[in-house]
Amino acid sequence: MVATVLPPHVTDAEWEVMRVVWANKKVTSKEVIAILEDKMNWKQATIKTLLGRLVEKGALSTEQEGKKYIYSAKIEENETIKDYTNDVFSRICNKEVGYVIEGLIEDHILSFDDIRRLEKALEMKKKSAVEEVSCHCAPGQCECNMKHHGMKMRGME
Repeated sequence: MVATVLPPHVTDAEWEVMRVVWANKKVTSKEVIAILEDKMNWKQATIKTLLGRLVEKGALSTEQEGKKYIYSAKIEENETIKDYTNDVFSRICNKEVGYVIEGLIEDHILSFDDIRRLEKALEMKKKSAVEEVSCHCAPGQCECNMKHHGMKMRGME
């Protein structure tokens, strides 16, 4: 069974390695090096270190074939991306989520198929939509909370 949660503290550099493994299913360090050495301007030793760290963290598995190791993902890409996205959204005010999603849509290139899928998802979401999203932030953590609790910040009176 493939785990769905990326181990904690996976760095941006390790994420680049994971993308190569996810795309290729099974790879050798030589193949990862061929893909990332120029793109990231990394030395072979750096890439091998990153592979080793990902194995230690449980994100990759290895099997030996002769003198070389074959790396494969122990975590699913789609689920990992979803977990990362949910983590990001858990760090912002619930009332800001719609604006953030709108900004993402505006800032990225989408295909007609992407837009059709988004429209379908929004139509489904309408069925459970609420009139107003509630803020669950602690007092002083967001602007809406400041207004709702009658709090004022210095310089914002």
